[in-house]
Amino acid sequence: MLALIRRRLRTAAASGDRGAMALELSVIAPVVILLLFATIQAGLFFHAREVAHRAAQLGVDAGRSINAAPGDGPRAATSFLDRMGGSLQHPHVSPAGSSATETVITVAGDVATLVPGLTWHVVQRVQAPHERWINR
Repeated sequence: MLALIRRRLRTAAASGDRGAMALELSVIAPVVILLLFATIQAGLFFHAREVAHRAAQLGVDAGRSINAAPGDGPRAATSFLDRMGGSLQHPHVSPAGSSATETVITVAGDVATLVPGLTWHVVQRVQAPHERWINR
């Protein structure tokens, strides 16, 4: 009699958990997928920001050298963005703010996104004085 009661208790306990794993998975899986996509999207954002900053830095370095022509800075930044293969979508390079003593390069563009319709914009600005040769 005692064995029969134990068997029924085990059967009742086992059948009470039936479907619990599927329920847990259906609750946890979307959260895990959301965290995975958020991590990838954050990586794409920081990568695009670094690409824009590096392009602006290369543009300033090219534009501030002693023998630089007026369009060397934007040309160097655009060349770098072309080599990066679309890491920054719809890039725009601007030398606005540059003067006779300082070079300023601004690089702007959109981040590649995993969610259609979502748009993140990145703007990086680098400035530095021109190199000059002074005889003393």
